[in-house]
Amino acid sequence: MSAVRIRAASAADHAAALALNNAHTPHVNALTDAEFAWIAARCGHFTVAEDAEGLIGLVMCLPSGLDYWSENYAWFTARYPEFLYLDRVVVGPRARRTGIGRALYDQLHASAVGRWPRITLEVNLRPPNPVSIAFHEAMGYHGVGVREYEGGAKAVQMFARELP
Repeated sequence: MSAVRIRAASAADHAAALALNNAHTPHVNALTDAEFAWIAARCGHFTVAEDAEGLIGLVMCLPSGLDYWSENYAWFTARYPEFLYLDRVVVGPRARRTGIGRALYDQLHASAVGRWPRITLEVNLRPPNPVSIAFHEAMGYHGVGVREYEGGAKAVQMFARELP
């Protein structure tokens, strides 16, 4: 893989970022152009990873205080007055197991310190995603609750990482 650069996203990245996002359902939910534009316009943190072939990763985070349609975001809103919600992270297939995900998170953590008291996110429990749970625990996130839905058929582990 060629050299990778992690940088702030720009409007010129939106089409490629949306395509990358939608290629990775069900790990992240698919978005329409309008939904993506709404999220991108409100991001408190939006970075991309790119190599010579194009975008290979992205992180999109929303600040607390928005009227966002996500039930997971609403769960955190009911419990924390301030947070940065990690709405979606995607690493493309050619970049997996190369450290890009960790680099995206390291950059997120560095930029969030002093701006938000915590970063929040969720990981699937049903269906299970033990690799993601282990990754987030290793990155300093701790479980703060479980949200079940679809009559208990699906569930997510809610995570938070407190920031200095």
